[in-house]
Amino acid sequence: MGAGVMKKAGGGGRRRRGARGKHAAMSEINVTPFVDVMLVLLIIFMVAAPLMTVGVPLELPKTAAKAVPTEQEEPLTISLQADGTVSMMNTPVPENELVDRLRSVAQERDSDKVFLRADGAIEYSRVVQVMGALNLGGFSNIVLVTDAGGPTLTGQPDSAAAN
Repeated sequence: MGAGVMKKAGGGGRRRRGARGKHAAMSEINVTPFVDVMLVLLIIFMVAAPLMTVGVPLELPKTAAKAVPTEQEEPLTISLQADGTVSMMNTPVPENELVDRLRSVAQERDSDKVFLRADGAIEYSRVVQVMGALNLGGFSNIVLVTDAGGPTLTGQPDSAAAN
């Protein structure tokens, strides 16, 4: 009544190696399912990553400016919508709380860079007011976000001005 490993009767080591499928434990690791799962996860993240940008819908003005180099820290994004609503990342912020929230965020961040996204229908004076609030909040490096492919000072699109 003892527990033990069953062995096939007779034969040497060579014969047992060939017939190990029934009684001996399999010692190889099957990595195929692991690789399949990792490839599926890679595809999911590749598709989802572009969708994780700031989700406040705006009609950004088009300019011929070059893209800003990417930072290692996720940039703080302030959005100014056509109806005048100010949002920090995706969260609407009341105007009287904007400077205080900016100061608290500025203390936690390494960079003083902030991206300002303003709807094209907003008056310039309103954009400048928000820029002043950003400066008071501790962010002096303000990047204005626009859509690429707009006209240059000559009135031509950027690709036509290069020719």
